[in-house]
Amino acid sequence: MAPTPGRGMPVDGGTNVQEQFSEIGHVAVGLHSGLVWIMGLICLFVLALLAWVIIRYNRRANPTPSRTTHNTLIEVVWTVVPVLILVGIALPSLNLLAKQYESPPADAVTIKATGYQWYWGYSYPDNGGFEVVSNMLDKQGAAASGQPYLLAVDNRMVVPANTPLRLQTTAADVIHSFAVPSLWFKLDAVPGRLNEKLLIIKEPGVYYGQCSELCGVRHGFMPITIEALPREQWEAWVLEQGGTVGEPAAPIEPSGEATAEAVA
Repeated sequence: MAPTPGRGMPVDGGTNVQEQFSEIGHVAVGLHSGLVWIMGLICLFVLALLAWVIIRYNRRANPTPSRTTHNTLIEVVWTVVPVLILVGIALPSLNLLAKQYESPPADAVTIKATGYQWYWGYSYPDNGGFEVVSNMLDKQGAAASGQPYLLAVDNRMVVPANTPLRLQTTAADVIHSFAVPSLWFKLDAVPGRLNEKLLIIKEPGVYYGQCSELCGVRHGFMPITIEALPREQWEAWVLEQGGTVGEPAAPIEPSGEATAEAVA
């Protein structure tokens, strides 16, 4: 599948987070945008208060300073209001944190990403256990494949779209981190430890990421490329790799809920 420019990858001059293609990503971006507005309004309010105090209470405008030592109402307000703001931020933040660590369902497709110095290996234990080794392409190879340089790889992690994935991470040498910004996914790959998280990619496409844990001199040259295919095309790809295809996982509707037939 050819990548779509600006989709699932960084863009020139970008000032915001990447467009999201996972359910958790949409929730996180909503919280992020709300927090930016809240912080901006608080900063403007404090700046306005500071300007008013400078103008109204400087030595020239107010030669006789007030000797007021406290004001109960103001003290209550500036204590209670920040507490309410923090509580209002904490509740959706905890909800987002809980959503990011929901356990994958029993029928999720398992994919294990292993970090090496300095490349990735993707194995499919539910589909025969075959492994795909993924290395970064050089500048000429990236240009020939129509992919962005420093993000293009020779072999992608290929997954079914709109299907629950049990993405596991580990490492063979030092700590790496598997991160794909457009899917709002990041999970450390630690030697001797197996981490896992649920991932559902809503739409077919190509999504780019990078190792996000300093892991040596070529840390900046072990990109991640995920290709999400419709379920039938993914199964055909698995068979081409010499793998096996078992019972399919329940497809996920765009709302993130299983279909009525799957639930029944």
